[in-house]
Amino acid sequence: MAVNAKHLATFILGAAAGVALNKYLQTEDGEKMLTDLKEKGNQLKTEAEGAIENAPDYFEKLKTQLAEFLTTNFPNAQQAVDDVLGRTVNANAPAGQADGPQGTTGNVPG
Repeated sequence: MAVNAKHLATFILGAAAGVALNKYLQTEDGEKMLTDLKEKGNQLKTEAEGAIENAPDYFEKLKTQLAEFLTTNFPNAQQAVDDVLGRTVNANAPAGQADGPQGTTGNVPG
């Protein structure tokens, strides 16, 4: 790969920006900004860790609310999905479960 004038100019500008940033960070304002950034980073890290811990409970709650909404507002939704997918209701299966296409359960023999 040949180095042309654009590459050289980009390198020089990047180096100049790095030197300027280093000089700024050595000032009182720069140190204050860096301290603020570190504090905000730690706050975001703490919030992210809390969100990760609460995610399973949140999604389970969301799933329950969606199921309640669908059964309340669309009582025939399960039957409509079963009809579209070609599943038949098995009389021996628990409520809300259907056999797979053509009466199969979809289980892999083994």
